[in-house]
Amino acid sequence: MSILVQIAISPNQLEDQSFILKTALKKANLMEKNISDWRIRKRSIDARQSYVKINLQVEFWKIGEKRDIISAFQSQNVSGKTEIVIIGAGPAGYYAALRAIEAGLKPIVFERGKEVRERRRDLAKINKEHIVNPESNYCFGEGGAGTYSDGKLYTRSKKRGNVLKALEWFVHFGADSDILVDAHPHIGTNKLPQIIIAMREEILSSGGEIHFESKLTDFNIENNKVCSIEINHEKWFDATNVILATGHSARDIFYLLHSKNIKIEAKPFAIGVRVEHPQELINKIQYHKDGENPNLPPASYSLVEQIDEMGVYSFCMCPGGIIAPCATAQEEVVTNGWSPSKRNNPFANSGIVVSVKPEDLPNFEKNNPFVCLDFQQKVERDCWEAAGKTQKVPAQRMVDFVEGKISKNFPKTSYLPGITSVDLAQVLPPLISKRLKKAFVEYGKNMKGFYTNEAVLHAPESRTSSPISIPRNAETLEHVEISGLYPCGEGAGYAGGIISAAIDGINCVDAILEKIKINC
Repeated sequence: MSILVQIAISPNQLEDQSFILKTALKKANLMEKNISDWRIRKRSIDARQSYVKINLQVEFWKIGEKRDIISAFQSQNVSGKTEIVIIGAGPAGYYAALRAIEAGLKPIVFERGKEVRERRRDLAKINKEHIVNPESNYCFGEGGAGTYSDGKLYTRSKKRGNVLKALEWFVHFGADSDILVDAHPHIGTNKLPQIIIAMREEILSSGGEIHFESKLTDFNIENNKVCSIEINHEKWFDATNVILATGHSARDIFYLLHSKNIKIEAKPFAIGVRVEHPQELINKIQYHKDGENPNLPPASYSLVEQIDEMGVYSFCMCPGGIIAPCATAQEEVVTNGWSPSKRNNPFANSGIVVSVKPEDLPNFEKNNPFVCLDFQQKVERDCWEAAGKTQKVPAQRMVDFVEGKISKNFPKTSYLPGITSVDLAQVLPPLISKRLKKAFVEYGKNMKGFYTNEAVLHAPESRTSSPISIPRNAETLEHVEISGLYPCGEGAGYAGGIISAAIDGINCVDAILEKIKINC
């Protein structure tokens, strides 16, 4: 059995493996000659004091013991095996496909967007020409929304499944093994495409199928069971087990389900703005006296306040990051953030959003599943109109926003389509703007320096999660009314990021396996 010890070191000692080993051996009361192997198992930054320290969990194996190294992913040929259909090639869809292969099922994946490399041309058009391809953008396409929106792998969803397995699969397909160690693992948008391609190649070489530019347009339901699906309004495919992993922005899927009398429900979500500070400023705030220490990574933050009985919190914080245009239709604007693997851009950005429940909204109707989606769409369109009906977004300096002043100029922004000076209180609903104003002041009290006119608000941050849930049975994971339909991932309301979506994809395949076993 291995031995675990906890040690704390300074940032300047992080690359000194000899010092780390010596310190950990002393803590474990061991000598180097008594061990056969060792590793750093966990790493985190503690910046609560005036000087930053690095907490490490070190693992030792004594002489005679061996560290087990097992291949994370077990492949096999599934050609001709029982088929399952997966709608969506995001983390939920691809992890479902990989789990199917491990289990001896043949996955057939339909993805409305393009291959991951081809998506980049459409992203460039959004940034440079303000043209939104509704089928290929930051949200739709191979890899899903996470591919070009940072690649953060941190999740609090420990109870939903095997987080370590999900991370190990990423490493198996090319991610740096540091993601198994860091407390807040991150791959980086620049590295994710190649990992996704490796996953695709594994699925195809194992006998699975992946069809791009193949959009789900209809279901055939008989006796409350899925029988077949229609793709691109043209071709029907037999399908008795369908994993619906379409993501939080596939609004057409919600309308399709509703038109087929398949139950959907309004669910809480969050909406606000994306805030951009100079990364140097965030480093000084968070790292105190170590603010300029080159051995520390760009600093992040996590903020939350209760304002007038509603939560206001930071979302998807991107150190050394860039704000991206994430609209999925032409007459709307949406922001999100991402970081490259080195997080070496001069900006820090984060969503600051207000948590909204259906009953909080002025047009709330108990049986209207679209009440939150309608609210979300209106905010996105209002911001599009306010900024000039392009992919520019309305913007305002933070203190100006709180004090009701139009910003006369701006520092450089990472948002490439550009920004337009607007009084955001006149664009965002009062429900949101009033709470944001109070929250920024409170954040400034708790995080000295955060409340500043060096920070620029970009509106809106509106795709935090799906505003609609697709209810499913807690045990079988099938839709509560339709057998063979497995709502999955963020779009169905059962995940909140790459890892939790990936785990949910695995869980849905495991549920199908259980059903197949029972029926046999």
